[in-house]
Amino acid sequence: MSLTDEERDRLADIVRLQPTKNGELEDAWGLESGSEVHQYLQTHLKEYYYRDDDSLIRSTAEANDLVDVEPGIEADAVAKGGAPEAIRVPELVARVFEVVAGPGERSQSVVSVLNAVRESFDADPEVDEVRRALRTLERKNVVEVVYRSVPTFKLAVERDDITVEVSE
Repeated sequence: MSLTDEERDRLADIVRLQPTKNGELEDAWGLESGSEVHQYLQTHLKEYYYRDDDSLIRSTAEANDLVDVEPGIEADAVAKGGAPEAIRVPELVARVFEVVAGPGERSQSVVSVLNAVRESFDADPEVDEVRRALRTLERKNVVEVVYRSVPTFKLAVERDDITVEVSE
């Protein structure tokens, strides 16, 4: 199957952002809903992705070979249940990684992380964008959730143990 430029670009997004969800691809692709993402995947990229046991979208080995980007997470690390050595994430997710509480610190609420991003960077993201960024880091096994009166977040690993590459 020959891919159009758009299909190849979107497949590269899946490879780079995996494991990912419809909502994350919706944002990356500028679509209106997760349903549109699902429809696009089924219509255009059915052979190149699958959903894992947690219903997260991952690229096939063939997809990885078709695009010239590094996978967003090392498959071996995920299979072993550990943290990867490197992750490739969008800029906001990288910023959240830089400011979220470390493993030995008290976990932070989404609003606390949002305020830290606003204070540390010339950025004003929405609270839902920060929440999605934290959940992305959680799926990549570098952030853990601590349930108090609200879900709170902190790094599951030392910040220096992870190389963060910013995708475009």
